[in-house]
Amino acid sequence: MGVEAGAQVARARALVVLRIRSRALAVALLPAAVAVILLAGALSGRLVGPGWDAARWFLTPVAVLVLLAAAGIALVVARARPAMSPTVPIAEEAAPDLYRMVRDLADRLEVPAPSAIALTPDCDSWLEDRTHPAHGPPPAEEHDDIAGAGKHAHRRHPVAPVLVIGSPFLWWMRVGELRAVLAPVVAGTGPSAHPDIAAARRFVRGLDAAVAVTSAPRRDPVSRAVLAGVGWVARLLLRSCRLHAAELERGVAAAAAERAQAVDYGLRIVAQEQVGLAYAGWDRLLTRVALPAWRMGRWPSRLDAGVVAALTELSRRDRLAEGFASRLGERPACDLLEEPGAVDESASLLAARLFHGGPAGPGPDWSPVDWSDYPEEVVDRKWRIDAARLHRVLDAMGVRPATGPAAPATGSPTLSRVLDHLTDPAGEGSLTQRCTDPSRDASLTHRSTDPSGDASLTHRSTEPSGGAPFPITPPEPPPPLDDDEEDLSGTTPRSANLAARLSTELGREEASAAPSPSASATAASTAASPAAGSPASPDPLALWDDRALPLFPLQPPRTARELLADHLTAMICCAAMDTAGATPGLDWLDGPTLLHNGERTADLAPKILTLIEEGDPTPLRAWLAELGIRPEKPVRLV
Repeated sequence: MGVEAGAQVARARALVVLRIRSRALAVALLPAAVAVILLAGALSGRLVGPGWDAARWFLTPVAVLVLLAAAGIALVVARARPAMSPTVPIAEEAAPDLYRMVRDLADRLEVPAPSAIALTPDCDSWLEDRTHPAHGPPPAEEHDDIAGAGKHAHRRHPVAPVLVIGSPFLWWMRVGELRAVLAPVVAGTGPSAHPDIAAARRFVRGLDAAVAVTSAPRRDPVSRAVLAGVGWVARLLLRSCRLHAAELERGVAAAAAERAQAVDYGLRIVAQEQVGLAYAGWDRLLTRVALPAWRMGRWPSRLDAGVVAALTELSRRDRLAEGFASRLGERPACDLLEEPGAVDESASLLAARLFHGGPAGPGPDWSPVDWSDYPEEVVDRKWRIDAARLHRVLDAMGVRPATGPAAPATGSPTLSRVLDHLTDPAGEGSLTQRCTDPSRDASLTHRSTDPSGDASLTHRSTEPSGGAPFPITPPEPPPPLDDDEEDLSGTTPRSANLAARLSTELGREEASAAPSPSASATAASTAASPAAGSPASPDPLALWDDRALPLFPLQPPRTARELLADHLTAMICCAAMDTAGATPGLDWLDGPTLLHNGERTADLAPKILTLIEEGDPTPLRAWLAELGIRPEKPVRLV
C-alpha cells in the first residue's frame, strides 16, 4: 500500500474494525478462561470450598454454552454468502484488448491488476471482492495471468478484486476516455491488497451476509429462534463497525484518486463530462424506449448501441452537446471486445431482468427485438393492445357504439365511441364537485338508467349485429377509488370510472401473466451467455437473490389517470394509422411516437388531459380534423 494520506486513514480504520472483532472474540472466550482458572485451582487445591465449587458448577456449563454459541455465530458469518452484484462476466478470450489495457493501466499505477472483468448495465464502475468460496473463484490460469500472482496455483495467495465496468461506457466512450475514467477505480486495488484492509472488509461483509441469512423467512420455530440470536449479535457488531467501515472506504477512495492523478488527469476531466451525458442518455433510453417493450414481453437486444443513437440525437438537438458528436470518429471502447454484439445482448437481457423483473432467458413470451423492428413489433402492437383493452372495458361497462350517420353499422371499435363516452354532459361537472355537492344523487354506484353506465367486468357484452339493439348488462358498482381518489379528484366521473376499471383490468392481466417462482428459477438455471462469460465460471444469475425482482424499478406503478391517458393516446394513434396513413416511429429520447407524412406529430398530452379533466373533446377533435383523422371509422385491434 502506498504512502497516500487516504491509505493511512483506511488502514487506521481497518485496525479499529479488527479490534472490534478481537473484543467480540475476547468476550466469547472470557467465561471459558474463568472456568479454566477455577478448574485449575481445584486441581491444585488452592480454590476449594463450597463457594468455589458452586462457581465451578455454574461457570463451566455457561462457558461451554457461550463457546458453542460463539462457534455457531462464527460459522454463520464465515459461511454466509456475501451479496454480489449481478453482472455479465467477460473472459479474457472475449476481450483480450480490454484486459491488456487494464493490465497496462495497473502497471502505470503500480498496483495489482484486477482478477477479472465484468460488465453491469448501469453507468458506474467499481471493484468487487468475489473471493468468497460461494462466488466461485476464476480459473487459475486466467487469474494468474491477469493479476500476476505467480505460477504456483496450489499456494494460498491474495486474490485481487473484480473490475466491474458500466456497459454504456464501453459503447459511448472512446478508448482513451475509458482508460481515464477507470484509472481511479483500478488504483483501488492497491489499498485492497493490504492485509488489514482486506481482513476488515471480509469481516464487515460476513456480518452483512449473516444478517441477510437470519432475516430470511423460515417456518421452523427452533431455527427461527436460533437465527434470531445470531442476527442480534451480527447487527450489534455491524452497528459498532458501521462508522469505521464507511471511513475506511472513503480513505480507500481518496487514496485511489490521489494515485490516479498521475495518469491521464487532463483527459479524465473531459471524460467525466461524458459520464454524466451517458447517464442521462441511459436513463432516458430505459424509461422511454426499453420500458414499453419490456411491458409487452419484448426486450431490445442492443441497448448499449441504442445509447449511442440516443446521445447522438441529444447532441443534435442540444447546443450544449454539439461538441460531443465529433468524438464519434475516434475508436470506441467497445472495439476492445471480440464480439460486442453478443456482449450487448447479454447486458441488455440483464438490464431487463434488473429494472423490470423479466425472465432470465428468452422464451415464447419474452423474445428479443431489434431496433429496426421496434416501430412495427413494439410501438404498433403496444398501441393496438391498449386500444383493444380500452374497448373491452367499454364493452363490459355496456357502453354503446358510436351513433351517427357516419358510424359503422357493425358496432366495430371506433375512436368516436371513446370520445362520446368521455364527453362530459352539461352540468355533470368534475368528480370533486360531484362528490362534494349533496344535491346530486347520481354517483358511480347508482347509474343503472344510464345507457353508458357501469357494468361488471365479468359480464362481457356481445357486439350488436345489423340493426339489433346493443345489449345492456346489469350495472354493478365500480371498483373502489380510495387509493386513487387524490389522483382522480380533478377528472370527470366518467373518466374516473373508466380509469379505475382500466387499472383493475390491467392488474388482472399482469397477475395472470406473472411467472411462478419455480419457472423463474428454472429459467435462471438454464440461461447462459457463452460469448461473454467464461465456461468454467458458475452461472452469475445463480449467485444473487432474484426473489425481489425488479431490484431497481425504473418508475413507480402508473396511476389510474396515467393509464387512461396512455390508452387514449393509443386509441388515437391507431385511428391515425388506419384512417390517415400515419406510421409508428421511434424517438431515441422520447420513445414511441406517431409519424404523419414522415414528421413527428404534436404532443397530444394537453388535449387528452382536457378531455379527461373537463370532458371537453373540442381541442382533440380540432387536432384530428387538422390531420385528416376520421374518428368515426373503425380501427384494427389485435
